[in-house]
Amino acid sequence: RNMATEKLAGFRERIRSELDRAVDFWLKHSHDKVYGGFFTCIGRDGKVYDELKYVWLQGRQVWMYCRLYRTVERFHKDEILEAAKSGGEFLRRFAWVPSAGSMGKCAFSLTRDGQAVKVQRTIFSECFYVMAMDELARVTGDREMQKLFFLGGGGARPMPNSPHFFYPRFGPCVSQVHAETVMDQLVHWVRVDPSGLGRPQLPGDLPVNSLAVPMMLLCLVEQLAEGRVDVADKYRELGSWCVQQILQHVQRDGTAILESVSNDGKELPGCQGRLQNPGHALEAGWFLLQYAVQHGDKELQRIAVDKFMEIPFRTGWDQDHGGIFYFLDVDGLCPTQLEWSMKLWWPHCEALVAFLMAYSLSREPTLLDRFTQVYDYTFSHFPDKEHGEWFGYLTRQGSVELDFKGGPFKGFFHVPRCLYMCERLLDSLLAAACDS
Repeated sequence: RNMATEKLAGFRERIRSELDRAVDFWLKHSHDKVYGGFFTCIGRDGKVYDELKYVWLQGRQVWMYCRLYRTVERFHKDEILEAAKSGGEFLRRFAWVPSAGSMGKCAFSLTRDGQAVKVQRTIFSECFYVMAMDELARVTGDREMQKLFFLGGGGARPMPNSPHFFYPRFGPCVSQVHAETVMDQLVHWVRVDPSGLGRPQLPGDLPVNSLAVPMMLLCLVEQLAEGRVDVADKYRELGSWCVQQILQHVQRDGTAILESVSNDGKELPGCQGRLQNPGHALEAGWFLLQYAVQHGDKELQRIAVDKFMEIPFRTGWDQDHGGIFYFLDVDGLCPTQLEWSMKLWWPHCEALVAFLMAYSLSREPTLLDRFTQVYDYTFSHFPDKEHGEWFGYLTRQGSVELDFKGGPFKGFFHVPRCLYMCERLLDSLLAAACDS
């Protein structure tokens, strides 16, 4: 037991150090002090190589700063809070793109000064907007909420058919209520009428249950409901629906997790139907495990570990070179994604969280062995010892393929969220070991 405790303490020391380095890197290099918000296209040494701003990553960075500020004492710093507020202000001013006949959508990418460049026909920009606004409201105490109610005249100019109220004289109003408004629109798009997303309904394009969608909505239910009984009650049925949608992805008589299935839970034909994303399945695993613990569902806990953690890990681990494949074909064919055999940072982050969370609940040694296996590969391949933060894209053999620290899809999110969650899980495990 003493050896196990020493091992856990070693993990925590390294993880804590890596989290500090990641925070320092983004604090130093990503803040746009002219226009607000964050640069995310950042090279290995911290230099900005592209000024486009991606709404997914703006929202994620606001959320991550706020969560660290709110829950970790050493990050309760004015610099972090002010950066989060700057990012939130940038989002509130520029993320929403009005469109005729709908509430509008959040852009996918913006120019440095906030002009819309691209809009995706998906829900994810809005999802990360909700995460950011809700977490920002928690750390600011909704001090701006009164503006929503008391500034009806004298310059107030709400956008038509939009939940985004913008007041030129006082700035936009942020609130948990606003986050819920956008959340409700997301649910409408997903469960009632997707036309607001802007995708044309083509005869050969059948509706699909993509794993990312119920996962993301379940994440938002967890975010909005934290500490709020009324909100938890409001979204209780939605949370249950998300879980059932995720469970539809257990296919092949329980031997595979498929990335996309039909709306009635059947396997799809062709490459789309055979596609596996081990990192996504592992992330879904800890989402389900967290939900199961909160609701006292022992059977769902078992499914989360046995189906969404063990299966994708066994099939997704590269037996020749180590690390987790990005994509696989369930029938062993070559995936059509050109990057399928690469080792990306985020699946390893999700695996670390998944197995450590599962171990913390069961104390099953095999789960700690899984965590250790992923830990050893991750910390020997992804961190940049010279400049800090992590590389994101490795070859199958494990060498660095792309050496930038941030880009259109990698920002201040998966690495710090993983390290933050693992540090807290290890804190609890070590505290329990001391008590015993």
